[in-house]
Amino acid sequence: MTDRTDIEALLPLPPATFHILLALVDQERHGYAIIQDVEERTDGELRMSAGTLYRSVARMVEQGLIAEVLKRPAARLDDERRRYYRITPFGTAVARAEMARLSQLVRLARARGLTPETT
Repeated sequence: MTDRTDIEALLPLPPATFHILLALVDQERHGYAIIQDVEERTDGELRMSAGTLYRSVARMVEQGLIAEVLKRPAARLDDERRRYYRITPFGTAVARAEMARLSQLVRLARARGLTPETT
């Protein structure tokens, strides 16, 4: 079982970390596919550079949030240079805790009458 203090020590998550975890919630992905998912999911508002992605990925692997996948797709569907990643159970727990933290912030802001500006 994951210790709550281990999770809380990582919060708040950097935005790039949270977006990478979101990209891996539903499937394993390689780096470029993570970049594409983040850009698509944010309607192009967040464009992650390869440098940001790979620095974040290295740190996240070290923290136990994600893991490199050793089993690879069929050779004809794969590029041997790609590394695939998956979210770990600890990573899922941290993503849920960050979501709860952000939800609480939104609730507090709404309680004070703050609403998003419409353009």
